[in-house]
Amino acid sequence: MRKFLVTLALLAAGCAQVATGPDLAVITVIGTNDVHGELVAQDGRGGITTFSGYVNAVRQARSGDGAVLLVDAGDMWQGTLESNLNEGYSVVEAYNAMGYAAAAIGNHEFDFGPLGPKSIPDDESDNPQGALQARAAKASFPLLAANLVDASTGEMVNWDNVQPSAVVQKAGVLIGVIGVLTENTRATTIAANVHNIRISPLVAAIEEQAETLRMAGASLIVVVAHAGSRCTEFDDPLDTSSCHMDGEIMRVAQALRPGLVDHIVAGHVHQGIAHDVNGIAVTSSYSNTRAFSRVDFTVDRATGQVVDRRIYPPQRIVAGDTYEGRDIVPDEEVVAIAQRAADMAERRRAEPLGVFLEAPASHRTRPESPLGNLMTDAVLEMSNADISIHNVWGGIRAELPGGELTYGDVFRMFPFDNRVSVIELTGSEVRLIIAQQAHNRYRAAGFSGMRVFVSCDVDQMQVRMLRPDGSEIDDEDVLRVVANDFLLLGGDDILTPVIPEGGFTLPSGTPLVRETLVQWFRSNPGNMDPAEFVDADALRWNLPPELPAECQLSGT
Repeated sequence: MRKFLVTLALLAAGCAQVATGPDLAVITVIGTNDVHGELVAQDGRGGITTFSGYVNAVRQARSGDGAVLLVDAGDMWQGTLESNLNEGYSVVEAYNAMGYAAAAIGNHEFDFGPLGPKSIPDDESDNPQGALQARAAKASFPLLAANLVDASTGEMVNWDNVQPSAVVQKAGVLIGVIGVLTENTRATTIAANVHNIRISPLVAAIEEQAETLRMAGASLIVVVAHAGSRCTEFDDPLDTSSCHMDGEIMRVAQALRPGLVDHIVAGHVHQGIAHDVNGIAVTSSYSNTRAFSRVDFTVDRATGQVVDRRIYPPQRIVAGDTYEGRDIVPDEEVVAIAQRAADMAERRRAEPLGVFLEAPASHRTRPESPLGNLMTDAVLEMSNADISIHNVWGGIRAELPGGELTYGDVFRMFPFDNRVSVIELTGSEVRLIIAQQAHNRYRAAGFSGMRVFVSCDVDQMQVRMLRPDGSEIDDEDVLRVVANDFLLLGGDDILTPVIPEGGFTLPSGTPLVRETLVQWFRSNPGNMDPAEFVDADALRWNLPPELPAECQLSGT
């Protein structure tokens, strides 16, 4: 087993001291995850621009005794107008300028679908991963995905500049970098864009690559994994009591053979980690450039042995800060790239919608919130349907601020290019959906056009569904249900109980959910109070305080 000497006291980033010598090199691994297109600083998010100054500061600090390895754990470009307008190209430009060594592919890298305006393929001539492959081809660093398999061949996908692992040499130290993505990928992006791939188990893929890299002489093995978990305390990396050890990346780390992997940079769930798990430094730094992760490895170049290791808590990215005793000065080339993207986005972002929100539209109460209800109401009102269903937890990415509402506010709330979809379901099928979601209290689907009352008699669930006029929705009733193409394809497992064997017919040419919301706001100008979208005396979700797992709808 490789020898690890873990430093228990985490030192402040600006004054960390490490053992150095002629044969020792300090490799500082800086990791990002779930950047989601945040090129510029805003709302407590430092942006790639500010982050570039931190990277340069650490590189200057390491110039005499080692080097920096800069990597990303996926979900790089989906999420902001600056990035989405050119399908992530600006983020790739910025990463190229910053000298990223490698990046994992995340589930949202598939969101753009074919290159160009289509968000999903319309026919066999459309490449469902066209945008992703185009961005990979423009990257000066490899995109890594050791468990991304072509379903038709059973082999690793054969895409330009996409590979399972990479070898990087820094300060005379050979480093192997492996990429993997969550086994939930197919359920957390647009299914039409991943129908021709499958995701193999993470542990086996990592171990296979790590063994090969060790045999090739790699002294350090770093995994960039778009899979995650969470911890809340970071004072002691050996204390995992605040960590969710059943989270996907924790289970992976615990299952790996000891000594095979040195570091995992995780992501996907937008939480913080900075802990030792099974001898592996596991880190994750929330999302949207709020922070970055850092681990310093001191390596004996002569033997390839790691003689010291320091795991830092998530490092906050703050404009105007100092780091490693140096002022944070954003990289000029990165600033220029971000400015070009911002200029393109600004005119679109600033478009007024004619609505003044009297208070922020919040999305914090569960299972329903003012913003979640507003969204489902809006989509229903703009559609010829009876009820609307939406994945408000996960689909909604930001709250709407108080004041004059703009297109940019709505885009930030819902950056995905999902399309409105109307399907017909029977009352019994809707009841199946509600019964499943009732057990998902903290991430339950939002809906409009009905109220539901769930109760349990021993292990027998009862679900009553009432229309706005108070009449019952019977099993035989046929309802027009407005959702989106992500849900029709099984996204977030909401419509899974009722998806037909051949799947739902996907919409073609229907408006984007985001544009539907924009049109709804424009058709309802003037002052709007978000609090009015939750009626405490007429809640949509009416659930018992506790719902035992054995409480199920009859026949399910």
